[in-house]
Amino acid sequence: MSFSIGGGGFQGGPKGALRDFGENVDDEAKGQVFNSEVVLRLLSYLQPYWRHMVVAFVLMVIASVVSVIIPLLIRSAIDDTIAVGDLAGLPPIVLAMLGAFVVLYLSTGGQQYLLAFAGQRVLTTLRHKMTEHLQRLPIGYHDTHIVGVTISRVINDVAVINNLLSQGLITLVSDVMVLLGIIIVMVSLSPQLALLTFTVMPVMIAITIWFSNHAKTAFRQTRATIANLVGTLAEDIAGMRVIQAFAQEDSAQFKFDTANRDNLDAHVDAMRLSYVFLPSVELLGMIATGIVLWFGGNAVAGDALTLGTLVAFLSYVTRFFIPIRQLSVLFTTMQSAMAGGAKVLELIDEVPSVADKANAKPMPPIDGAVDLRDVVFGYADNEPVLHDINLSIAPGQTVALVGPTGAGKTSISNLVARFYDVTSGAVLIDGVDVRDVAQRSLRAQMGIVPQDAFIFSGTIADNIRFGKPEASADEVVAAAEFANAHDFISNLPDGYDTEILEGGVNLSLGQRQLICIARAVLADPRILILDEATASVDTITEALIQDALDRLLSERTAIVIAHRLSTIRNADQICVVQAGRIVEIGTHHELVAGDGLYRTLYERQFVQVEADLA
Repeated sequence: MSFSIGGGGFQGGPKGALRDFGENVDDEAKGQVFNSEVVLRLLSYLQPYWRHMVVAFVLMVIASVVSVIIPLLIRSAIDDTIAVGDLAGLPPIVLAMLGAFVVLYLSTGGQQYLLAFAGQRVLTTLRHKMTEHLQRLPIGYHDTHIVGVTISRVINDVAVINNLLSQGLITLVSDVMVLLGIIIVMVSLSPQLALLTFTVMPVMIAITIWFSNHAKTAFRQTRATIANLVGTLAEDIAGMRVIQAFAQEDSAQFKFDTANRDNLDAHVDAMRLSYVFLPSVELLGMIATGIVLWFGGNAVAGDALTLGTLVAFLSYVTRFFIPIRQLSVLFTTMQSAMAGGAKVLELIDEVPSVADKANAKPMPPIDGAVDLRDVVFGYADNEPVLHDINLSIAPGQTVALVGPTGAGKTSISNLVARFYDVTSGAVLIDGVDVRDVAQRSLRAQMGIVPQDAFIFSGTIADNIRFGKPEASADEVVAAAEFANAHDFISNLPDGYDTEILEGGVNLSLGQRQLICIARAVLADPRILILDEATASVDTITEALIQDALDRLLSERTAIVIAHRLSTIRNADQICVVQAGRIVEIGTHHELVAGDGLYRTLYERQFVQVEADLA
């Protein structure tokens, strides 16, 4: 059996407590430039690929050494053969240079392949771990976090982390090695010319410090604003029907444009820094080249320096500023990775508020007795929404929950399904506290048919089979027949193989609900929760749904959150919920005969319905 969720509307969490927008932009921008804890934890994901990284490191060392040796070969070709007229010695040097270029090509290509290999697998592992953890997090987490921001964490932030782990760290070591090698060779060739070349370094250091201080905020701001932008877009797309229904396209567009402009401004600010820093490095490189040409040329003219040494020096000066530019790019990558890594680890470290105990055992086969004992519950600390709830449901009974909006009806059903844990008291099924058993084993024997039927992309058969993936085609058809869905499915061009578009937009609300009921039928739950399952359909479809539900409820324990009279008239018990308390319990006739809230609700909402049905 399987926990058959019928839709995304079965909620009830603190919707006003969304935690993603607003503060994230400022918080991320104030983050650390380098967080050793974040880096060490992220590096642990490379551990399975340490052999690949070791080989890539060796290849990087080879490439770095060869790149430093090549100008020396050029020097030797000029000074030892061309300058002295010994052209017979030139071919070996040329062959040596060709060999060096081949080695450089192979080592660089191999290094890049191995890094990409490891990086893509780390990226896949991180996304797997994040989505796996997201599925363990309770409904309360998803009620308080913007979907688009969460998606940005899984897609965008993980991508920049991959850039740092797979490319950045090796590049950092390689560039440092090349820089040190160049400095050592330059000093060994001509200490005086090397010192003259390094006169630009104080200016270089000052520019780098300026860039680092400003880039810290700028590049973190880009990570925050892109998450905000994705979150706004996802919210607008999800709420497009409401936006158009209230003619608020301009308002929604203004909200998106604001987030879009913030993202634009953040990226422009970051790029402006790069466009100042990188040309400055280029300019200093040209100045250093001019210094070498001027003083080196004079030295060559005065026979204090060989022409080959001057040419090698010019090559080293050009190469000297390449790793500096690469290190500046790496710095921006590190800024993004620190921001993204902190948020990714924050998500991974999120402790589920509803978690299995270490010694949690599987839920035994459920008979169907449900007891809520002295239950107090609140979505936020010190803000209870349920007070002293005591309710006993016998196996096979149907209990309806009615009451004003916000009274706590859905919160009670959330606790039975253990989407949330009680603040105090206990929820027991067959005498077993739901906190003592594994969540999946509990929900595998429960089913939910919510008001807003959620349909996955795929075929109709796949959606019905969602609660029991191993079900045969005959079982799928039998479930659809039981749910009164077979007729409309059979009339579709592709029948049960009809592909459902995202969100089920190519089906009516009633058709989607019938498929959700068929899903619950196939899962065969012992406890069934109906959250206003007929509230959004027409009267003809309601009759089909109600007929299916009447059969589905037979011999099952059912909790029905009532909306229409036809759903609750025959319930074994009706619980009237008001302000988080059960204020009345009885049958329909007992409560109508009384003088309480149910009779008031009945007279206001149900009398006209009863007259229409008479």
